[in-house]
Amino acid sequence: MHTALTALPFLGLIALLSVAVFGLRAGREATGEVRRLARAASFIMLAASLAAAAAVAIAGSASLSAFGLGIRLDALSVVMAVLVSFVGMIVVCYSVRYLDGDERQCAFFGNVLLTLAAVVALVLSPSTIQLAIAWIATSLALHQLLVFYPDRPKAVLAARKKFITARCSDLCVIGAAALLFAAFGTTDIGAILSAAEGAAAGDGVPAQAVYAAGLIALAAILKSAQFPSHGWLPEVMETPTPVSALLHAGIINAGGFLVVRFADVMVLSASSLHALAIIGGFTALFGAVVMLTQTNIKTSLAWSTVAQMGFMLLQCGLGAFALAVLHIVAHSLYKAYAFLS
Repeated sequence: MHTALTALPFLGLIALLSVAVFGLRAGREATGEVRRLARAASFIMLAASLAAAAAVAIAGSASLSAFGLGIRLDALSVVMAVLVSFVGMIVVCYSVRYLDGDERQCAFFGNVLLTLAAVVALVLSPSTIQLAIAWIATSLALHQLLVFYPDRPKAVLAARKKFITARCSDLCVIGAAALLFAAFGTTDIGAILSAAEGAAAGDGVPAQAVYAAGLIALAAILKSAQFPSHGWLPEVMETPTPVSALLHAGIINAGGFLVVRFADVMVLSASSLHALAIIGGFTALFGAVVMLTQTNIKTSLAWSTVAQMGFMLLQCGLGAFALAVLHIVAHSLYKAYAFLS
């Protein structure tokens, strides 16, 4: 029974990907059908995530994987999966009326579901292989949403800035995955965390693990729009509002999730934690001050996100990883509500 519940997120991912492909290939005459299928797929993913969370609460953590791909269910992954699925479902339902009459609704829903699938695959990754693939896929899918209106020069320029920052972040994640394999001889995240915990207890800390922690911290800083790589986030405001909600309430949290996921590795490098605390603390103060000077509501909310991500990484740098997860959940819910309002 537990194994069956563990496999349920696969069904949600298949539903999201199937409807995404259909939406990207469908013409305008299929708009109504794509709408209904998109809502159904988002509900299926949310139901699957809730079932998986129940399985973890009842029977504990579990993992299903083959060739580095699969599902890892533990407290962190199910919390993030439920959060992303819930926000995604709200965004999809909101988009039905928001984009009513737009000629490219089908493509929009296809890209939204593709982005959701990539984020869910990221948070449920059982290995560094899947995590790196999903990390890259998330930013590539989001890029299509940021340039949904290609006739808006500012939107395209901001998306290009974000694209460059994301590729640097991708390289950091790939490098960290390679170093972790060199340090512990495995790509399985559970095995890596257990080995890192043993190293911290006195078995000897591999140098590669320390360097990997530094790359993880840098990837998080780039992904979560921290100073000085924050410039793109307040500029991507000409994308449809549901995309802003999905970005600020979900995808931007990937940096914090990455640090928390590899918390046992991060504690092996005090300098990496110090860097997160210093940069996160400065960005929180800097973003909050700039936010107070803004007259445009969406831009003000964007600077608020910069500051909140700074607070989150500050908490990670101080070792308060559980508090950082609480911050992710709270920020996601209120920021999605703020943008959709």
